[in-house]
Amino acid sequence: MSHHIVEIQDLHYTYPDGTPALRGISLRITHGESLAIIGANGAGKSTLLRHLNGCLIPEAGTIRVGGFPLTKKTLQQVRRTVGMVFQDPDDQLFMPLVRDDVAFGPLNLGLPPEEVEERVQQALATVGAAHLTNRPPYRLSAGEKRSVAIASVLSMDPSILVMDEPSSHLDPRARRQLIELLKSFRHTKIIATHDLDMALDLCSRTAVLRDGRVAADGPTLEILQDEALLEASRLEKPLRLQGCPLCNARQNRDAG
Repeated sequence: MSHHIVEIQDLHYTYPDGTPALRGISLRITHGESLAIIGANGAGKSTLLRHLNGCLIPEAGTIRVGGFPLTKKTLQQVRRTVGMVFQDPDDQLFMPLVRDDVAFGPLNLGLPPEEVEERVQQALATVGAAHLTNRPPYRLSAGEKRSVAIASVLSMDPSILVMDEPSSHLDPRARRQLIELLKSFRHTKIIATHDLDMALDLCSRTAVLRDGRVAADGPTLEILQDEALLEASRLEKPLRLQGCPLCNARQNRDAG
C-alpha cells in the first residue's frame, strides 16, 4: 500500500435492531493527514470508525485503504495498515501482563520472537510506558491503560491510526501527555472525539457528522468557529475559542 489513502464512498449501515447509523458517508483521507470526526452522541462516529478496520461490514458503499477494497479477503492486510484504538482500553487489554498485550499483534503476524520483543520494547518506550512492561493491565490507571492500548497498536507498525475518543476518562495531565504524544506521530490519524480543544491541537481538518451524514468537512479552525454549524450539530465551541468569561462579562457591562 504505497500511499495509504482512505476512501469512503456512500457508506451505509443499519444496526440489527433497525437503527440507521450511517446514511451515505463519503470521505477521502490522504497520506499523513490528521482528520477529526466530531458530532453529538449517536451521530455515527464510532460506527464509522469500526468500519475502517473491518469490525463492521458495510451494508452498502465501499471503503478502500491504499487502493485495496476492504473485504473479507483483504481484511488481514488492511488491519496491518490500519491500527484501531478503541474508546475503552479494556476492550483491547485482555492478557495477563502488559508485555503480552503489546506482543499479541506481532505474534499473530507470525514474526520471530526477537522481532516481537523489539517491537514490544519500542512501542512501550514510544508511549512512555516501558516501566509497565510486567504489570497486569487491570492494575493500571486510565491514562496508563490508554498508553498501553496505543502501544499495542503501534507494535503492529500501522501506517494509519484510528482512535475513538482517545482523551476520555483522562485527567488533565494525562490528556496533555497524550496530545503531545500524538503530535509526534507521523501516521495518518483519524480521531473521533468530543474533545474539540484536542481536535484543534491535533487535526488540520475536521468532518462533522449529524444523523449519520457528513454535515460539514473543512479546515478545523474554520469548522470550530462556525457557531451556526456547531449549534445545529449539538456541539459547542472549544473552550479556547470561547474567550475569557470575565473579559466577556466586563465588555458586556461596559457596552451597556
